[in-house]
Amino acid sequence: MAIGNKDRKKKSFLQKIFSRERDGRKLSKRRDDSVDQSDSESLCPSSRGGSMISRQHVQSYKVFVATWNAGGISPHSGLNLDDFLQVDNLSDIYVLGFQEIVPLNAGNVLVIEDNEPAAKWLSLVNQSLNKPSKVAPRRMNTGSGALFFAKPSLRKISKNFRTESKRKLKSCNCTAEMERKHSMDFCCPLQQPNLSEVDFSSEEDDEDSLTNSFSNRNHMKYSLVASKQMVGIFVTIWMRTELVQYVSHLRICCISRGIMGCLGNKGCISVSFQFHQTSFCFVCSHLASGEKEGDELRRNLDVIEILKNTQFPRICRSPYSRIPEKILDHDRIIWLGDLNYRISLSYSDTRKLLEAKNWDALFDNDQLNIEREAGRVFKGWKEGKIYFAPTYKYSYNSDSYAGEVHKSKSKRRTPAWCDRVLWHGNGIQQLFYWRGESRFSDHRPVLAAFLVDVLTNGIGSSSKRGLSSSNMKIEIEELLPTKY
Repeated sequence: MAIGNKDRKKKSFLQKIFSRERDGRKLSKRRDDSVDQSDSESLCPSSRGGSMISRQHVQSYKVFVATWNAGGISPHSGLNLDDFLQVDNLSDIYVLGFQEIVPLNAGNVLVIEDNEPAAKWLSLVNQSLNKPSKVAPRRMNTGSGALFFAKPSLRKISKNFRTESKRKLKSCNCTAEMERKHSMDFCCPLQQPNLSEVDFSSEEDDEDSLTNSFSNRNHMKYSLVASKQMVGIFVTIWMRTELVQYVSHLRICCISRGIMGCLGNKGCISVSFQFHQTSFCFVCSHLASGEKEGDELRRNLDVIEILKNTQFPRICRSPYSRIPEKILDHDRIIWLGDLNYRISLSYSDTRKLLEAKNWDALFDNDQLNIEREAGRVFKGWKEGKIYFAPTYKYSYNSDSYAGEVHKSKSKRRTPAWCDRVLWHGNGIQQLFYWRGESRFSDHRPVLAAFLVDVLTNGIGSSSKRGLSSSNMKIEIEELLPTKY
């Protein structure tokens, strides 16, 4: 009889447990149904294969993206980037990709990388974003007391613009909840990847010298997060200083697609990081050139090989972290650069449509548009509507295309939209897509801005952390350039 009572108590106890578990599942399902399933999965990479982190919030941030082929010309100290960076309408994050910052000659491709132009671009970006005093002389503390543009070092210049060490940005900050749950496989906060695989900015880290100038950075509105050069390709990412603390798992991967498919005169630099609980990947590329028939297939192959071969090293010990290692595994992906796709029309036909500003007819013959619609490249990617004139090829310091000046067919180039910005993933809304009008090189820069959703745990997700969404809802008529 006593045994029977024990069985009944045990049965009752087990029923209560399973009842609570069923109720918990129903409650969890109702909570999950209140959020779009695809967005909730893409917003939280650490939840893939694991449980959803509690108390999640979505905060929108404004991301400015620009690509510019510099034509092998090094910038001069008087070059003003205010218009290029749209400083009258500031963003939370700036992603800037340059191509041909050095001439693509044998010396730069085969011998040693010239990083002096990259250092100059960094200094000019800082001048526009952080607006130093106009009365102060143009001088940067490079450690040697040299004039700012005398012979800048990318290594020393970069340290002046960072507010967080590279080690901190590369480290893993997986949530304490996840570490408690999987205490045997926790993520070491200071776990450092192999620097040869994820070199931050072409130089070794030097924490001692970094601390010497922290006191001078309290006034900085924007901080350098990442910079990397591969021959002529250069990427630099800046972020509002108060947001940098939420960046982790920073990794960089370079893929060479140049001469013989292995040299760095063509290829890409990809930057991956976690911002709050959302993974980002920015790919800056310079693809195969040429306007002969069939050259677009070489560009397609470059894209395919970049997606296939880009591999970000794993820096988390925990198997539950799910930090992405491939480009397409990220939540938010933006691809920018000189993609080199041309317009499949004769020079004369292209000029006629250009003069009539018939962008739709030109775009119907755009190689990238044709290849995407055929499903041969960038399948599932998006690009904004193009309302601007082709960005290549101009005569230097001129508003005339090269064909108008050079009558010789060998020097003439059919105008084309070589410079593009595409994106992949949910939670990305494009605010504008246009071109700049600087005459600095034979390309016009292309600019874009996005409103990007980021999953946070409630920390730093107040209105102070992101620029006001209401300020970003600008009518398209106000954004379009008046000239084109």
